[in-house]
Amino acid sequence: MKKICTHVHSRYEKGITWPQMPAYTYPTPSELRPFFEKLNIERGVLLPGVSPEGRHYQVTNEEAIRIVKENPDLYDWFCGVDPRWAPNTADGDMSYFIRYYMAHGAKGVGEVTAKLSIDDPKMQNMFFHIEQCGLPLVFHLGTPESPYGMVDEVGLPRLEASLERFPKLIFIGHSQPFWAEISTDCTAENRNSYPKGKVTPGRVVTLLRRYPNLHADLSGGSGWNALSRDPGFAYDFLEEFQDRLYYATDIAQPKWSEFLSLGAWLDEADAQGYISHAAYVKICRNNALRLLGRENEREV
Repeated sequence: MKKICTHVHSRYEKGITWPQMPAYTYPTPSELRPFFEKLNIERGVLLPGVSPEGRHYQVTNEEAIRIVKENPDLYDWFCGVDPRWAPNTADGDMSYFIRYYMAHGAKGVGEVTAKLSIDDPKMQNMFFHIEQCGLPLVFHLGTPESPYGMVDEVGLPRLEASLERFPKLIFIGHSQPFWAEISTDCTAENRNSYPKGKVTPGRVVTLLRRYPNLHADLSGGSGWNALSRDPGFAYDFLEEFQDRLYYATDIAQPKWSEFLSLGAWLDEADAQGYISHAAYVKICRNNALRLLGRENEREV
């Protein structure tokens, strides 16, 4: 069965790299294809990066549209939105921008990385308009110390308030601070890293149980760590939330990373009966197809 990756980055022009990470540049479509073939991925959801935080370059929606049009077999896409866009107020008509990109094929919004508090009025206004447009949102959760991401404190009180305020908006969580909250051992000191050890169900578990509009993608080192740190807990977690979890990679450079082992780990969990085959199919493929409006391509 081919997987769908709900979180990937790509661009045509490499540009300048980070001095501390000289190999770190988003892969081009031609560089991404071999990874998808190796990982048994049919297609990915391209997430632009339109906010300035944490990057010296942006991937615009216009570049994303071009990439998707020229590689329709490889990508679906979400549009990037920044809550400070014109006119940079708490009552700006963000739907104006979102509906324009919907007309160009955008199936969601994200990855939102603006470093504003989740309860900032501009962020709340953006949530309102995404909900009105009927699209899901992929967000990177940040902290006051992190270089980018929607800011919340330990325990995620601001996220919870927004989940309650916007019940029809699907929030798809991701990042180290988000996945650190899978366990009660999340602290201000470790939430920007990859905590190890057995999991005692934490705030992410509580919020998933309490709010059906909270979803999560398993991408990057953070998603991989959340599962691999305690496989026994992870199998139960995947089973319980099988309808709201998404296989994803967060490929952001053309080189192999340990977290890309997630796909093989899920394959083994299915083959060994650690999770049900139904959960495996949903997480690796069918949930994403539902999100993208491609349910006719579901595995049955």
